[in-house]
Amino acid sequence: MTKHHTPLLVFIWIICFSLATAVSAETLITEGDIPVDDGVRLETLVQGLEHPWSMAWLPSGDLLITERPGRLRRVRDGRLEANPVSGVPEVFAGGQGGLLDLRLHPHFAENNRIYFTYAHGSSVANRTRVASATYNGTSLENWRVLLEVATAKAGGQHFGARMAWLPDESLLVSIGDGGNPPVRLDGDWIRKKAQDKRSRLGKIVRLTADGTAPADNPFQKMPDADPYVWSLGHRNIQGLVFDPLRNLVWASEHGALGGDELNRLVKGQNFGWPMVTYSREYVGGVKISEFTSKPGMQDPEVVWMTAIAPSGLALYTGDQYPRWQGDLFVGGLISQDIRRIDLDDGGRVLGQTAIRIGQRVRDVRQGPDGLLYVLTDETAGSLIRLLPSEAGQSVPP
Repeated sequence: MTKHHTPLLVFIWIICFSLATAVSAETLITEGDIPVDDGVRLETLVQGLEHPWSMAWLPSGDLLITERPGRLRRVRDGRLEANPVSGVPEVFAGGQGGLLDLRLHPHFAENNRIYFTYAHGSSVANRTRVASATYNGTSLENWRVLLEVATAKAGGQHFGARMAWLPDESLLVSIGDGGNPPVRLDGDWIRKKAQDKRSRLGKIVRLTADGTAPADNPFQKMPDADPYVWSLGHRNIQGLVFDPLRNLVWASEHGALGGDELNRLVKGQNFGWPMVTYSREYVGGVKISEFTSKPGMQDPEVVWMTAIAPSGLALYTGDQYPRWQGDLFVGGLISQDIRRIDLDDGGRVLGQTAIRIGQRVRDVRQGPDGLLYVLTDETAGSLIRLLPSEAGQSVPP
């Protein structure tokens, strides 16, 4: 949707979005090996990235990549520039924290604004932040913090930090639950904050491009809720994407010991964590909850009992892989693959296959050329392009 959209078009989108998100499907529970999809070949484009986390293409075709230690890198004409982009402030680069996601403003070609998520603070007091900055071609200027978790936590776990733009140009951001036991906050396990509407931990939050809470956020007028909260009951979402084909929002979410999830997000709804989950505790393997489903809480679309550690999520809309149009692609850190989720036109999960990468997959995105690109989360990580190799698929020159 362009910046010249009319109120009528926005109204139509809201109605379609509400109807689409009301559809539900039976949960697909997966354990053990799944079929391998060998319809692609891997082409390594860039090596030597230090724990790359996210990527975004500039209108020029160049690529920006975040590195978790706190650097923003540019790939120009297929080559990684030696010097990082300047202007990134100090981040907390410990554990899972650091410089994390980046998304261009929907009108980047006009305003040059980029949005970032990152961990801020120290090992004993840190939080997820959302910020924007102006990119002048060589450096970042006017860095501005738009939103942060109100309460600092200890440790280096569960920052969430994925972003996705909606058609009305509001921004969804995932915030992790803060960590596993023994991490505590306010005298209890910090993960229980995922059920507290007053806290941003364990939530999807929604903000405008300027950082305010939209008036139609579901808990905006509730005195005992944070006005930015859009959905709750999440553990650690590191894959988030708007589906323009079905007017849906999808999220891939880390479980604990097993119980990773793919969720169809619904505004104002509770996704259960940690009251409802398939996961077990890391210590002892006991059930975190006796419940895997409860009335009033949203069930996942897919559960991986054999952990894949999902990070990065793409909805394919291109024409380079014709048989994959409309499917989801979920990156796996532990599984070292990409899970292709086969969807029907209504968003019902039909099955899944695995595309073997052989390295920890941190992010997967569709490029402007209609091909899929992968970042691998290693000390010397790589940017990889997936080229169709199966008969009947298009192959770029």
